[in-house]
Amino acid sequence: MAIKTRQTCPRVSREAGRRVVYEKQAEILKALAHPVRVAILDFLKDGEQCVCDIAKFAESERSNVSRHLSILVSCGVLESRKEGLKVIYSLKARCIMDFFECITGCLKQQANENAKLLRAI
Repeated sequence: MAIKTRQTCPRVSREAGRRVVYEKQAEILKALAHPVRVAILDFLKDGEQCVCDIAKFAESERSNVSRHLSILVSCGVLESRKEGLKVIYSLKARCIMDFFECITGCLKQQANENAKLLRAI
């Protein structure tokens, strides 16, 4: 006698899979949602840098920058390597800069719309 097993609906499992993807995407967006982290990514777009140079660029303490870097590494946007006593960081997901270009485009569009509104007043 064969044992009947409960089959999962493929649609339900796809929806559950999508929810997991949405949650992971939101985690990355949360990791990006800080001005210091945005500055770090902008600085690293031109190539790898050590913590000391990143801290100078971000105008922040090294310990504070290290915490931000850790968050960006843990979400998979940055990677690091040791070079002697220095830790060198670089973009792991360079495509993230395309996202920031899109955001800049949105900001420009908002600015144009606001300028039109001001002219109309």
